[in-house]
Amino acid sequence: MQSAPRITVEAPVLAVGSAPSDYEELGSHVDALRRQQGLHLTLLHIGVLADFAQDIADWTKGITTAGEAANATVAWLEALPVLGGFSASSRRLVLLGGGRVSGLEVDVPQHVRDFQVSLVKALHELLDELLVDSVDDFILGSRALGFRYPRWTPHIAVGRPRTRERGPWEIEPVALEFGESRIRNRQFLPAAGAGERPLDQGPGDPRAGGGT
Repeated sequence: MQSAPRITVEAPVLAVGSAPSDYEELGSHVDALRRQQGLHLTLLHIGVLADFAQDIADWTKGITTAGEAANATVAWLEALPVLGGFSASSRRLVLLGGGRVSGLEVDVPQHVRDFQVSLVKALHELLDELLVDSVDDFILGSRALGFRYPRWTPHIAVGRPRTRERGPWEIEPVALEFGESRIRNRQFLPAAGAGERPLDQGPGDPRAGGGT
């Protein structure tokens, strides 16, 4: 049975280096090199929408229902600002996912870091609207969100590690080009208002919180 799609805000990778061989060269460092099409930089991970909504319902002990949380989250996602395309670079490989995945650590411009911080701030505001208390504890504890560390490390997952060493591994610097940000698996989001009516949005509407 196919698992439910995970929802993320991401920037798609448009180019790695100046030729396809620049990306293929990474195959000498990792196993099962992923196809270049589909590579992306995750800016914010929401996870499976139903799981995220249930996490909120459980945390608030039902004061906010899963249906309310899901509807509000969909409306919030749809109204997030878009980050324009940008250039970046990478000069080393790191281990991700508890050592199961190899990824390029990406040196992103400061405005990209600022955008990612604004997304986390907007998430805080959404959770406040949904009556989640101790928001930082919720974010780090939510199984759907999958946050394990409060600090964001920009990276692109590219394959499986060849060794059990922790790294990181220096590589020849490679230029990276990214397209504008998008919601991954957006087509699987339910229409806003399809379930229970979302909570009323006040002046502190988190949908306005992502832009700078």
